[in-house]
Amino acid sequence: MSNILQSDIWARFQESNGHTVIRKSGNGWSYLATVEGGATGRYLYSPYGPVASSAVAFDEALASLKEEAAKLRCLFVRIEPTESAIWGDQDAATFLARRGAVLAPRQVQPSHTQIIDLSGSEDEILKGMSSSYRNRHRNLHKKGVTIEVSTNPSDMTILFGFLEETADRNGFNRQQDEYLMQVARVLMPAGAASLYIAKLTDENGESTPIAAAFVYDSDDTRTYAHAAASFEHRNLSAGVVVVTNFILDAKRKGLKYVDLFGIAPEDQPDHEWAGFTKFKKSFGGESVEYPGTWDVPVTSLGYRAYTLAYKARPAVRDAVSKAKEKLRSLRSR
Repeated sequence: MSNILQSDIWARFQESNGHTVIRKSGNGWSYLATVEGGATGRYLYSPYGPVASSAVAFDEALASLKEEAAKLRCLFVRIEPTESAIWGDQDAATFLARRGAVLAPRQVQPSHTQIIDLSGSEDEILKGMSSSYRNRHRNLHKKGVTIEVSTNPSDMTILFGFLEETADRNGFNRQQDEYLMQVARVLMPAGAASLYIAKLTDENGESTPIAAAFVYDSDDTRTYAHAAASFEHRNLSAGVVVVTNFILDAKRKGLKYVDLFGIAPEDQPDHEWAGFTKFKKSFGGESVEYPGTWDVPVTSLGYRAYTLAYKARPAVRDAVSKAKEKLRSLRSR
């Protein structure tokens, strides 16, 4: 199962976004990594990487990552291996810890996700979904809802409008429009991204977008990246049909998997993702857990300084905020 974040096209996107990108490969291993960080220190980050077919291959990849990080004066390497062939029968956390890795102070890519195997027929894939979702897929067209697929970056503004509406209503931070637009500019012409749009046609024949989903395609996997829907038309549940359509289209395209990208852990019912986890699981598939985000220090002293600075950032931000507030108060007297 390949991941878009370790692909050539993602490397091209990262370079277009101004990142320094490192791509290396060897016998049974490969990785894409970018230089990240700021005032607290630089590091080399390999999202959902390195990719390796065995423990030996992983060790070679890790040695290469550390070597490149040292050349770039990075304090550490941040990794997120996903293939169980790397650690085999061993506990993944123990395996990584024995190689000097420590759990990162923050998790970057989701460590829990929902994967749909597309090897079955379309009917079998639909049977894996909840009955209500199957019914919406088969019948929503009767209410005037159609699905269109766009590979035109300019259509991303449809999604941006829904994302802004949803973020304002629910009070969360979302990915910036320009970032997503640049993803679209690079991936769409290469056939590696599509925008699925649900439209409602009224009695006058006028069509209005009511939901949209942005998906990425690697060699064998479609990833559900970003989606949102019109609150006004929420009773139509058009977001459901957008997903069922891009799942079945992935099957028709010859892809092997759909990654619904990010769910809450089973034992955390109060997790911030609990709501959309239920939504995603209703499309069927299997829940998968990865080891998460780990850091491998290049120099232990440098990494210790980084973690101390990272932990201090909230306190520093709070102190700065209080100082600014006090200054404003004094000026207003």
